[in-house]
This record gives sequence, structure tokens and C-alpha cells, in this order.
Amino acid sequence: MMKAFYEVGLIKSIRFFFSTLFLFLFNFSLFPSVRRIALKMVGAKIGADTVIHEVRFFNAYRTGFQGLSIGKSCFLGTDCLIDLADKVILEDDVTLAERVTILTHINVGYKDHPLQQFFPSSQSEVRIKRGAFIGANATIVSGISIGECAFVAAGSMVIHDVAPWTLVAGAPARMVRSIK
Repeated sequence: MMKAFYEVGLIKSIRFFFSTLFLFLFNFSLFPSVRRIALKMVGAKIGADTVIHEVRFFNAYRTGFQGLSIGKSCFLGTDCLIDLADKVILEDDVTLAERVTILTHINVGYKDHPLQQFFPSSQSEVRIKRGAFIGANATIVSGISIGECAFVAAGSMVIHDVAPWTLVAGAPARMVRSIK
């Protein structure tokens, strides 16, 4: 525990404490409208008519909820897992089905971990554009942009940007066909 404290520092440790406290309370919110209001209170941008089910956030102490932007008429299904190490931007009319995972960073461990030289820590935003659908159990890694009205099939692992109006599937996700 002390190693983690020394590596992240006092300010991030304090932010970790308060974000963990908020998330503890957030997880007891029974209604999507209460979750939406709670996220707005801590700096997230949430559009009207957005439904947020029992979503889990982690690394909220890094970029914070100010890095979360969800447009209007979005749907976030139960058990979605969203990494807030960097920005996550969901434009209007985006749907995340159940258990979607959005990652915004990679880190193999402490600074002295033997793999750090081969896989250095990095982070970058994820953007999901207007009207996109992300199927159940899909994973989106850091730095990815999902195009307008793209369809990511259930269980896909998205490691490359997805073009607008396309269907992608698989692990790794590959274009199946254009849908326009």
C-alpha cells in the first residue's frame, strides 16, 4: 500500500479517497435518473434523456468525472466498466449494452515492474460517435474512435478505430460489412 502511495503522491491519493467514497455511494443509487444527477454533481457532462444503469467506474481519481462526457439519449447498460484514466466521450444516441468495457490506459504495474520497459504506461481518450451501438461484453481499448452509427458486435475486442456506418465483429474486431 505504501509503495502505491509513494508512486501516485499525496494529491492523487486524496483524490482516490474521495472518488472511492463517491463511487461507494453512487453504487447504491437505485434509479438511473439519480445516477445521472450524481455524475453531473461531480463534473461529468450528461445529456438529457440518458439512461445510466449500474455502471462501474475506475481510475476516477486520475482524469476525474470531468473527463466523462455523455450526450443526450444515450443508454449505458448494467455492468459496464469505464476507465477514467483519460477522457471518455459518448456522443448523442450512443448505446452501450450490458458489460461493455472501455479502457483508456495501459499499465503493467509499478514503475519498477520488469515489463515497463517493453510496455510503458500510456493513456488516451476513447470517443464513441453519434448513434453508435456497442454490443454486450465488447471491449474497447485506449485511443479508439468508434465512427458515427457504427455497430460493434457482442464480445468484440476493438483495437483499431471503427469507420462510420460499419459492422465490426470478433477478437480482434474486423469489419464485416458496411451498413449504409
